[in-house]
Amino acid sequence: MRISQLRQRLQDLGAKPCHEDRLLRGWSQVSSYDRKHSPAATFFPAAMRRELPAIEAELNGLARLHGEYPADAEVARLLVELHDGQMVESVLLPRGGLCVSTQVGCAVGCVFCMSGRNGLLRQLGSAEIVAQVVLARRRRAVSKVVFMGMGEPAHNLDNVLEAIDVLGMQGNIGHKELVFSTVGDVRVFERLPLGTVKPALALSLHTTDAALRAKLLPQAPQFAVEELVERCEAYARATGYPTQYQWTLIEGVNDSDAEMARIAQLLAGKYAVMNFIPFNEIDGLPYRRPASERIADISRALNRQGIYTRIRDSAGQEVEGACGQLRARTAKTGTNAS
Repeated sequence: MRISQLRQRLQDLGAKPCHEDRLLRGWSQVSSYDRKHSPAATFFPAAMRRELPAIEAELNGLARLHGEYPADAEVARLLVELHDGQMVESVLLPRGGLCVSTQVGCAVGCVFCMSGRNGLLRQLGSAEIVAQVVLARRRRAVSKVVFMGMGEPAHNLDNVLEAIDVLGMQGNIGHKELVFSTVGDVRVFERLPLGTVKPALALSLHTTDAALRAKLLPQAPQFAVEELVERCEAYARATGYPTQYQWTLIEGVNDSDAEMARIAQLLAGKYAVMNFIPFNEIDGLPYRRPASERIADISRALNRQGIYTRIRDSAGQEVEGACGQLRARTAKTGTNAS
């Protein structure tokens, strides 16, 4: 389901923009009302009131919890079953954060990621994306949403932007706390500045070497890294939110001193945050994460050169649940992923 379809359905029932807004606020913020005794009982048009139970049941059926896998007190992976039985993953993060999926599978085919191993199966509708936030909010408060789960958000741009609009306008999430991640699709730089809600931007960079990036991200747009950084910088300056550069650290692949020197050169003076994510080891893949000492050395060296650098450990190490792994195990066994 798309939010635009829901809005049209409500309009067909006599709803005005204020009625649509009330319903979307109640759903996305997980606030309820008593139809018999609250102002909402008479606020909505009669035809809409009659359909409310069916509409709410449909919204509640968009996403249900198939399994929850805590990593610690603040982090947990949620295996989410959609209305058609397909599975995606969301991740509860520290300080009220949530990572959501935008596709079942992924077409980019990053060689170090499980999400795209079987390609793209289908797009998520904008309501299914918001439903992941609703599901998480039934467990705890969510004040930040990052679109970094399964899928490339740019390949489902209309639905992702609809979801962002609802979360930013009705869902009570600050616009800078909505983070759109991409491998560098040009449509992102064209469309994001035009929205009422302008999210923060994250670029999955992973290397400064164009040839290596083409191998690691085989279906990513083949732009020069310098051009991607300049496009990100223009958006960051326009919105006032720093670009978050994502880099999965893989031993012997993209953790060299030469790569770090190139990062320092590329991001010097830029409104940027460098996020390193040590590789989460996956059976059947030859890659390994660098030693802890090496990771710490990389972070210290870049911070000393004025590049704000953070280490973002991939949530789900304890349950072998980096992005796509829980879904893959469930698909393989046909059972719960635990």
